[in-house]
Amino acid sequence: EEIGKLFQESMQEMPERVRATREQVRELDREVATFVIERLSANLLKSWHAVAPVAEWLDALKADLCKHYAILRETEEAPLAALEMSGESDPPSVVRARQRYGVNPVVCHSPHAGAPVVFEDRPSYARLVGKIEHRAHFGTLTTDFHLIRAGALHAANGGYLIMPAERLLAEPFAWDTLKRCLHAHAIDIVPIEQMYGAMSTASLNPKPIPLDVKVILLGSPRTYALLSSLDPEFEDYFKVLAEFDDRTERSAEIAMKFARLVASAVTREDLLPLDRGAVARVIEEASRDAGDAERTSTELRRSIDLVREASFRAHKRGAEIVGAADVTTAIEQRERRHDRVRERVMEAIERETVMIATEGTRVGQINGLAVLGHGGRMFGRPSRITARVSAGNGRIIDIEREAELGGALHTKGMMILSGYINARFSSTAPAAFAATLAFEQSYGGIDGDSASSTELYALLSALAEVPIRQSLAVTGSVNQFGEVQAIGGVTQKIEGFFDLCAARGLNGEQGVLIPKANICHLMLREAVVEAARAGRFHIYAVEHVDQGLELLTGMPAGTADESGSFPDDTVNGRVARKLTDMAEARARYMAALRGGGDDDGDETGDAEGRRP
Repeated sequence: EEIGKLFQESMQEMPERVRATREQVRELDREVATFVIERLSANLLKSWHAVAPVAEWLDALKADLCKHYAILRETEEAPLAALEMSGESDPPSVVRARQRYGVNPVVCHSPHAGAPVVFEDRPSYARLVGKIEHRAHFGTLTTDFHLIRAGALHAANGGYLIMPAERLLAEPFAWDTLKRCLHAHAIDIVPIEQMYGAMSTASLNPKPIPLDVKVILLGSPRTYALLSSLDPEFEDYFKVLAEFDDRTERSAEIAMKFARLVASAVTREDLLPLDRGAVARVIEEASRDAGDAERTSTELRRSIDLVREASFRAHKRGAEIVGAADVTTAIEQRERRHDRVRERVMEAIERETVMIATEGTRVGQINGLAVLGHGGRMFGRPSRITARVSAGNGRIIDIEREAELGGALHTKGMMILSGYINARFSSTAPAAFAATLAFEQSYGGIDGDSASSTELYALLSALAEVPIRQSLAVTGSVNQFGEVQAIGGVTQKIEGFFDLCAARGLNGEQGVLIPKANICHLMLREAVVEAARAGRFHIYAVEHVDQGLELLTGMPAGTADESGSFPDDTVNGRVARKLTDMAEARARYMAALRGGGDDDGDETGDAEGRRP
């Protein structure tokens, strides 16, 4: 009985003794763990004591490890969720420690790599500011700080972020987000659905990260102009504009650098090498793209494409080196692939569906030159321009403008033409003629002043009743002093008329009148150059309308004397005489309306007489 009582007392004290023992064991483990952790963390704390946030985090890590040292014990089994989240065959203790104490370095930079330079070609919202990913587990979505992902702004922080402006603007919310980060000098990783209230699910809320970055946007001048005009904050964030010219001076030094670029492309893409003639032909085509014999296009994409195709042509014929003929063939084939519209236009002219004369002479009719564009290809198109005159009040009617087919620049050219006529031939008395000018068989809009000198020649021919050679075509704008000014697309315009004349047969009479200022812009095809060298086609550069009149009519233009009169046997003299005759006829008509010279006059009759 006594032993039973002692046993009962012992059994009642056993739970308390077990609890006390376990507490003593835990305290001993905690002391051992604290001792080990203190030794292991000492070096870390010593290395990072100067970085306050890291030092604070290490102190918190040490305290938490001392408190939860049990998760490091190898004898304990890992929870199923921990093993699934790990995805590795690590010991359970490592998995648990990684879950609780692992570090998620969202961005890593080498300490000796310098400032980061990041090019983001798809700058969406998530790729700019980062995102928080989720993991599917038993039908639910879970996340933790290990699933925080950095964006381009994090990767470029402390350096440079380069992005295409058009793609940035095309991404929803990206533009406003970029401006917000630049304004706040911080990156805030907020899920887009949470920012705009699409979802209210609780998630992680990382602290904003300080931002110090230079953002470089790449885009066209049009994009810059649109952003400057439509976004009032644009110039607050993007203050530096760096424009790159699409062409550069053509010189021996530039030609050598261009050849090195071609050589690097050949090596990089394992193409056939080019000989001297082929490289020269590529450079010549680059100048043709620039539209200037003294400049070279810096749009290397077209030149490299040409090198690729020329290499293919050379390889196809079994050559080991690309020659000039291969480059020429590649150019011809490229033009042929884009030539459908031009062929249709030329076909209509050759079949005389569109009437363009290349032989003989006509009064008040001349061949003008225009440039059309299709699919990035520009080509010249001849047009017939006609002028008719009659008695009137000095008004020149532009049929294109009256039909609302003429643009503002074309209207300006017509006004300048009218100013030249009035100043040169009607300085002492008002003009007494009416004229109409038209682009025949033109059914679309017309703009630009490059035909103003052509229209002036047609009008002077109609006034002087002097025929114009139809074998010549004309381009060039004119000012109020009769000086012929430079225009664009001169190479394409010449080649367009040359192709028509060549199709009908070159007779040595055909040619083109261009402004003298455009000589430096000529980059003609070899066929045109050879025809001009052989005298079968001519290119005349003129500085003044009078020079063009002499070439077109074969008559002297005529120079005014001190009294302002022109010789009778000149074009200008005939124009002046015609205008004088019209003025006298108008005066007689007005006198007849007033009743035979009544000094009181008849205002009603006078007004009716002035009606065109």
